[in-house]
Amino acid sequence: MIDRNHLEILRAVDDAGSLTAAAETLHLTQSALSHSIRKLEASLNTRLWIRDGRRLRLTQAGEYLLALARRVLPQLEHAETVVSEIARGQRGILRIGMECHPCYQWLLKVVQPYLAQWPDVDVDVKQKFQFGGIGALFGHDIDLLVTPDPLDRPGLRFEPVFDYELVLAVARQHPLAGQDWVGPEALAQETLITYPVPVERLDIFTRFFLPAQAGPARHKVIETTDIMLQMVAAGRGVTALPGWLVAEYGQSLPIVPVRLGAQGLDKQIFLGRREQDQGIDYLEAFMALARAVRWDP
Repeated sequence: MIDRNHLEILRAVDDAGSLTAAAETLHLTQSALSHSIRKLEASLNTRLWIRDGRRLRLTQAGEYLLALARRVLPQLEHAETVVSEIARGQRGILRIGMECHPCYQWLLKVVQPYLAQWPDVDVDVKQKFQFGGIGALFGHDIDLLVTPDPLDRPGLRFEPVFDYELVLAVARQHPLAGQDWVGPEALAQETLITYPVPVERLDIFTRFFLPAQAGPARHKVIETTDIMLQMVAAGRGVTALPGWLVAEYGQSLPIVPVRLGAQGLDKQIFLGRREQDQGIDYLEAFMALARAVRWDP
């Protein structure tokens, strides 16, 4: 009773906000669209929309089908794209989701040789999936997820591909710049700059401050790495970033790394994928390149 056209109509109406706009998107007349939905409602013996003034509001059944459409349609569309590309002798598109702000620079080191080795594969990096990558993998919106914090989920596999140390970035003239390492108490009067990430997902808090029941004097959030490190260089605060990234920016900015704790904070970058995709040649090739890349600032 429910077919793909019904799901496409539900998604289009929700995206467009009205039957008229949805009909234009789907290249249908409004009457044809309405007739299709009425026919589905009759076969299901339930309403999918109700009028709320001049607006349409989904019923519980409608909300359920919309959620189904959001899950199923991207998978069907992706399957059609892949099969079409195979039929034309092409490999397709490798879609990568980023769940790690500073990992973008690392990813570029992998993408450049990958594109040279695989001329029939395009790469699309989707940063809109930051901090929601698990759902994007399950929904087939991405093929690989770059993350420093993998989550164990049935059907997914995460592999470490790059080891690094999280360090404190400070201005070259900062009093802490000459230290071999710093403890949490040394930052009690500092302004800590971080990406807009929940505190419970920031290693500088979970692995450095919280075990010592300490914290910085102030916590400031900045979205971009460039601005963050410009602020650090200007003496406006300190930040915790991968050592390789601080070393690279240190070539053009007056910033230096300082170890966090006597033993340092070791981290890894992981690549996550669906288990069912293991064995796909161009995915396996990307994984191999990611493991082989060494950072040389």
